[in-house]
Amino acid sequence: MQITKEQLSPTKVKLTISADAELLEKHKSAAVKALGKQVKVPGFRSGSAPAAMVEKQLDQGVLQTEVLQAAVNEMFGQAAADEGLRVMGQPEIAITKFVPFSTLEITAEVDVLGPIKLGDYKKLGIKKPEAKVADKQIDDVLTSLQERGAERKEVKRAAKMGDEVTLDFTGVDAKTKEAIDGAAGKDFPLTLGSKSFIPGFEEAVVGLKPGDSKDFDVTFPADYGVKDLQKRKVTFSITAHKVAELAKPELNDEFASKIGPFKTLDDLKKDIRRELEAQAAREADQAWENQLLEKIASKTSLDVPAALTEQELDAVEQQERQNVMYRGQTWQEHLAAEGVTEEEHRNKNKPVAELRVKSGLILAEIAEQEKIDVTPEELEIRLQLLKGRYASDEKMMEELDKPENRRDLVSRLLTEKTLAKLKELQ
Repeated sequence: MQITKEQLSPTKVKLTISADAELLEKHKSAAVKALGKQVKVPGFRSGSAPAAMVEKQLDQGVLQTEVLQAAVNEMFGQAAADEGLRVMGQPEIAITKFVPFSTLEITAEVDVLGPIKLGDYKKLGIKKPEAKVADKQIDDVLTSLQERGAERKEVKRAAKMGDEVTLDFTGVDAKTKEAIDGAAGKDFPLTLGSKSFIPGFEEAVVGLKPGDSKDFDVTFPADYGVKDLQKRKVTFSITAHKVAELAKPELNDEFASKIGPFKTLDDLKKDIRRELEAQAAREADQAWENQLLEKIASKTSLDVPAALTEQELDAVEQQERQNVMYRGQTWQEHLAAEGVTEEEHRNKNKPVAELRVKSGLILAEIAEQEKIDVTPEELEIRLQLLKGRYASDEKMMEELDKPENRRDLVSRLLTEKTLAKLKELQ
């Protein structure tokens, strides 16, 4: 084969590849043999007729297609290996010259990973964040458990802090009187003092009796999650339907025993602390990994292929779309709430996608330098653990045995081992 390489950009090359008759003849012979199994030649058993006689029976268009596909795959694969290219994604291939079974020339444009000048990844001076659990966090969990188990007793008096008020509410712009999307609810149970609404709303409900209505203005905070509502003055109209006094259960051993297999309140508190500490440890570890990778990325020289960034952007957006759907919003409602267009939203996520791709490439380079790999035994152990977890799910069991899912699992294991080594080197 003859190969000419043209560097279109730091992350894209164009290969011009020419094959001789010998390579084409090899693939022609293989194609005739494979296709010939479906051809009957008079006087010969299936598969025993001479190749020349079989070829005459074949559709020449089908034969040429088979030969082209096989030859192009070999030509590109061999050329990429000969040129030492680290190919990212599928190539764009064009056939520029083809004389059946004697001459073939193709061009292939493909994204490639250029040289990586890895920054120092040892002794970075970044300490793992301390995983702390404050007593208040435990108290907050206990309060939440109390509220869940509270008995509700309807009353006719005016609502006060700590009560649950069932109400209807609508919100309009204080100036234009236009309805505010999402600022409406019917038979909504609101616990006064829970701070689940914006500042000023719950305070305005205090004093209402069942059947009372009220209009009042509140201004959304400057840091409110919906950009369009930040610092916006809104007029709310509310009607209270029910006022209920919440009788929270007393925090004692009996309460603990109703929550779970706990003999005493102290046992429950210890269990809550263990759970919170485990969560805090996971979050601290994740934060440490992110800090290390960001530091290495800032000192690493590499060009990220645009196609990889786009793929990661798609993945980021797909995950976000799922989260939005689970919240009961449409994608357009989500964009409107953020006050951005589709293009602006994608551009906002681009740095996140680029860092993810860069982090993945950095980890792959560290794995190579540290000679980290995944053994068949390690893969089998993880597979058996997963199969044990999903033993009753036949579909999941089938998925685990698919080659592509095994490759994904190897990739995850390699990432885990490399991150563990990276932290060990600090």
